[in-house]
Amino acid sequence: MGAHALDRDLAELADSARAALVREIDASGAWAADPGWREAFEAVPRHLFVPYYYVGVMGGYERRWGESPDPRAREKWVRGAYADAPLATRLRDGELVSSSSQPSLMAMMLAELRVRDGDRVLEIGAGTGYNAALLAHRLGDDRVTTVDLEPEITEAARGHLAAAGYHPAVVTGDGARGVPERAPFDRIIATCTLATVPTAWLAQCRPGALILGPLATGLIALTVRDAGHAQGRFLHTPAYFVPLRGTGRPDPEPAELGGVPRPARENELFRFLLALSRGSLEPEEAHALWKREGQPSRERYGITVSGDREWAWLDDPEGPYAWPLR
Repeated sequence: MGAHALDRDLAELADSARAALVREIDASGAWAADPGWREAFEAVPRHLFVPYYYVGVMGGYERRWGESPDPRAREKWVRGAYADAPLATRLRDGELVSSSSQPSLMAMMLAELRVRDGDRVLEIGAGTGYNAALLAHRLGDDRVTTVDLEPEITEAARGHLAAAGYHPAVVTGDGARGVPERAPFDRIIATCTLATVPTAWLAQCRPGALILGPLATGLIALTVRDAGHAQGRFLHTPAYFVPLRGTGRPDPEPAELGGVPRPARENELFRFLLALSRGSLEPEEAHALWKREGQPSRERYGITVSGDREWAWLDDPEGPYAWPLR
């Protein structure tokens, strides 16, 4: 049969499941900043980008795929493809190395990207190709570039995109270096967690461009002034992605948090501050600051890039609370 050639019943199920997903995303308010993304999610069939995926089961993962000989298994595959949930798509030695992000989070990030007709967009982290397809549907193939380090990922993404009728530029390379031959860009969106904002990205952006990406369990939105300067604040939402390969900061070991009260250790906003200030503040210092400042929300934090310096800050980029990122 093949995942790209569903029988009539599965095709009808995919259509109805996609419509239900769009209604769910709509109800969540994820694309409130730009409702124009609804049409893209209605049009792009997610199941073409996840011909197989893995779900967690006791002791490991279970593979679901569109070519299973069991019709009930194929039905579970279709339903799972349109669940508002992240899907593990590639494992290596039992470790997740690639995934298809939660659709409502993708919708929110795309809406916050605030694209305009004619914008050129670079996506860091090709994944399955689904996000690039949404971008290409909205902006056109020639306006979208997606890059990934792993040849098998880009090859698969290119195939999924072609099956869905989209042909943006799919590049195999180090996302931290950007794609200079396709620059300049008006928007850069990263779908992998960053430790810092690569300076190469700024140089490939037009003045006024927006860079949006996950960092320290949050989403940073930076406005680029020029090749050496960018600044912005975090959005309100948490975000957890696979790290940009070759980067990343390890989470603190449990023993390192021994002096922090358990409620704080389990508080998502405190963990965000801990990740953001890692290497600059000891956990006890971070906890004291967090309490003193009234358990600040993500929107109070920001990042500034200036030349070879990059730092995170609370409330004011020149204020007393600042932590170097590189």
